[in-house]
Amino acid sequence: MEPLGLVAWPPEPIKTERLVLRESEARDRTAFVELLASPKVNTYLGGPRPRDEVERETPEVPERWPGSFVVELDGMMIGQILLRRATKHRPAAVGKADLGYLFLPQAWGFGYAGEACAAALEWLDGVLPGEPVVLATQTANVGSMRLAAKLGFIEVERFEAWGAEQWLGMRSPVTP
Repeated sequence: MEPLGLVAWPPEPIKTERLVLRESEARDRTAFVELLASPKVNTYLGGPRPRDEVERETPEVPERWPGSFVVELDGMMIGQILLRRATKHRPAAVGKADLGYLFLPQAWGFGYAGEACAAALEWLDGVLPGEPVVLATQTANVGSMRLAAKLGFIEVERFEAWGAEQWLGMRSPVTP
């Protein structure tokens, strides 16, 4: 994956009804370690990484690069939204903006992922109007499949990767 391109970064924090999307800070490190080491979070992402390895490799201020938003609820990080340019993906995805997200298990089931992803996509529509967006997930990940539909992603293809059936969806560009 590559950065989105000519996008001013970091943007002002994006506020929704309940959440704030912002650049990462040192205080988020513990939550990032939990995201990367959590078996639940990584069920459909190839499995968790060993916690000691994640602790060793995670910098003081993790994931501080254009397109990486911390999702904050009441002052605490509950997840991450990723917007990058797809490079080594399915041919239908290459060159397009790619949406990814990770949320801590205690934040599941409250609609935070949908709220945060919708806000990030709205931001993207403002800075890169007309940009198509792709999203890939395992078909077994029912929650992600539901979220993709809710966000307006339409199936482009299904394929086998990492020992499981994958789904690739695309969101049509929003034009100004």
